[in-house]
Amino acid sequence: MTEHEKMLAGYLIYDPFSEGMAEERTKAHRLCKLYNDTFDTETAKREEILSELMPNRGEGVYLQGPIYFDFGTNVSMGDGSYANFNFTVLDEGRVNIGKSVFIGPNVVMATAIHPLCYEDRNAFFNTETGVVTNLEYTAPITVEDNCWIAASVTVCGGVTIGEGSVIGAGSVVTKDIPPHSLAVGNPCRVLRPITEADRLSNHPELFKK
Repeated sequence: MTEHEKMLAGYLIYDPFSEGMAEERTKAHRLCKLYNDTFDTETAKREEILSELMPNRGEGVYLQGPIYFDFGTNVSMGDGSYANFNFTVLDEGRVNIGKSVFIGPNVVMATAIHPLCYEDRNAFFNTETGVVTNLEYTAPITVEDNCWIAASVTVCGGVTIGEGSVIGAGSVVTKDIPPHSLAVGNPCRVLRPITEADRLSNHPELFKK
């Protein structure tokens, strides 16, 4: 397997400074900067940048900006999904975001995983490639359709958030969340299921006439 293939496969050690990966990240960071320098009204310019940075997206995807991606090309985002300010994605591994997903400000999705032992984690000189590098591996992230990821949530690699779930502000998601759940905290835990009782039609007090 190539180092790229190992990176995208997940759970395999790879060299993140080989096979042009550093150059790919630099390109993505440049495109993010260009996007972040646009105004909300520059729709055509934003679409042009996103077509190169994050081509795997559906209709009606909107990224408020600023945005920060390591690759961009490893992220897919379904129709009608939205991300607020400071959306940060370390997409060394694959990040699959479904349809109609709401993402609040300052959300981080991080697929890259570094070894726990510093002897394995620290940078070293690779005599084969002639560059300083380190070793890491990835784990994918999946956010299924119709989820709401509230402000300042961190989603760690290897996590799947089930359809229709809501993740409370400030949570750190380290394990899978089942569908239609309200989950909060650090580490994030399921508080309760989302039920018919949560429908706005059952809360007339919220509608002021």
